[in-house]
Amino acid sequence: MKRGLLEVFLVDAHGITHTNFIGSPVYYVLLQCGIKEYRSKMSKGDNDNALWNQKFVFDFPMSQWKKLTYIKFRIMDKELFKDGGFVGETIIHLGGIITEGRDRGYMEIKPAPYNVVLEDDTFKGELKVGLRFIATDKLQRKAWELKMEAKNREEPMVSPILNLMKLPLLRFIAAWARRQCLINAKLLYCFVDYKQCSYFFICS
Repeated sequence: MKRGLLEVFLVDAHGITHTNFIGSPVYYVLLQCGIKEYRSKMSKGDNDNALWNQKFVFDFPMSQWKKLTYIKFRIMDKELFKDGGFVGETIIHLGGIITEGRDRGYMEIKPAPYNVVLEDDTFKGELKVGLRFIATDKLQRKAWELKMEAKNREEPMVSPILNLMKLPLLRFIAAWARRQCLINAKLLYCFVDYKQCSYFFICS
């Protein structure tokens, strides 16, 4: 049976509102997709900011993915006398990424900010999330393609440096080679001259 993996990269949040009045806020996120739910690690917030950098994987049969339309993120603030207060939530619709991922075997949305919706349906703050959908029967081929893409992305970063170094480096190598040739030529001349002098002395 074909299956699909949804990798979720929970990065950070900015501009969110904490609900506790005593002490520094501590945030965590509840992720829900279909019947599966995950809870992120705690993040000590810098007032209205939080950082998680955490990955989660939702694994369902392809037949079930066709019925799953969104993934929900509920940001919670751990309070002093209870488990958590609701800060806000973000809902990301999955229709496009699942369709493309199912047809192509792989689909990725790089981490991007999404609005955080409050209880009164207003917006405050952003949650940065990245998504990647993979069809499991093509995992090996896609892993290789990802490796090649990463390699290609690194090349432009190195090339400008090499281009800047190229001309001075070539000049240095050419000067060094020229100097070595001159040194070798002088040594050869002295050696030949020495042999000629020795031969002349013996013959005479």
